[in-house]
Amino acid sequence: MKSIVAIILTALLALLGGIYLQWWSVALAAFIIATLVPQKGGRAFLSGFLGVFLLWGIIAWWIDMKNEGILAKKIAAVLPLGGNEYLLILVTALIGGLVAGFAALSGSFLRASKS
Repeated sequence: MKSIVAIILTALLALLGGIYLQWWSVALAAFIIATLVPQKGGRAFLSGFLGVFLLWGIIAWWIDMKNEGILAKKIAAVLPLGGNEYLLILVTALIGGLVAGFAALSGSFLRASKS
């Protein structure tokens, strides 16, 4: 139950941070939620990862659908993705998830060191 709450809170805080701050605000969101919601390291990493992975994946997919994939196809052609726009969405979500996961892991370790 704590994991689901942490995933939802991480996604919401990352969304709010993304509106007002830079892209790396997802790391701050995951770190803050991991320090507030007590979890072990692995669960904290997974909660942070899933929260931002799902958020960035859904946002990237939504933007791709709204502009009919024009921009994603061009960017995927420049990167070594073979022009596959869905692979670009997956890579985008994976990068955001890893950043948030490691930030949540750091927050979990900080919480454990204070105990």
